[in-house]
Amino acid sequence: MKEKQKSISKIREEFEAASMEKLPSLYQEYQEDLRAGVRSLIEKYRKKEAALGKEKARTEQMKFYEKQSESRGYVCGIDEVGRGPLAGPVVAGAVILPRDCQILYLNDSKKLTAKKREELYDVIMDQAVAVGIGHVSPARIDEINILQATYEAMREAISKLPIQPDVLLNDAVTIPGVNIYQVPIIKGDGKSVSIAAASIIAKVTRDRLMVEYDREIPGYGFASNKGYGSEQHIEALKKYGPSPIHRKTFLTHFL
Repeated sequence: MKEKQKSISKIREEFEAASMEKLPSLYQEYQEDLRAGVRSLIEKYRKKEAALGKEKARTEQMKFYEKQSESRGYVCGIDEVGRGPLAGPVVAGAVILPRDCQILYLNDSKKLTAKKREELYDVIMDQAVAVGIGHVSPARIDEINILQATYEAMREAISKLPIQPDVLLNDAVTIPGVNIYQVPIIKGDGKSVSIAAASIIAKVTRDRLMVEYDREIPGYGFASNKGYGSEQHIEALKKYGPSPIHRKTFLTHFL
């Protein structure tokens, strides 16, 4: 008696439960099943495998600067978020990843969805050797200017690390007042896994702060615009005037 074929839904469950290592054996098992639903499943998972391989290769390329510097000791990525907004702090992240880091999808935080950033934030916090975060307030930004405030946030982030780094990979800048070997990398958050991780930590931290500010200071839309000069934000500024977290030196064109 001919053995009854498995249903496509049953085969789909097998694919969904399978690890990437198990997929080739499933392809082989169902290679002679010509049903359209099975062929579609195999094609879907082959594409998924190819995409994963491509992502692994991209991530490996982003370890170039880390591998180049690791002989010096601990390599730390530094990045900031919030130089351009009209309101809220500038936030810097400092991240030391393990040498054998296997975290995928690290990239410039602006190129990731909010959901992906939140997912990666948890993974980075769980797997990183060390994480430091620095904040500089709007009042301090007004006092010393945004560039100096950015450097101050970066220095604070470094100081918050429980481990002293031996090399700093920075997104484009050389941080004054830091006696650690530095490698400035233009568009570094898209070229270095460590800087990308720092970018994500800084972005998620600042976004969460702005959501909190929106609850405390409603009307400006901080939860959605994150302090940037959206149309709603500009209208609220004209209607209500600046809030305690606005950067007064940034508002001259709007008020």
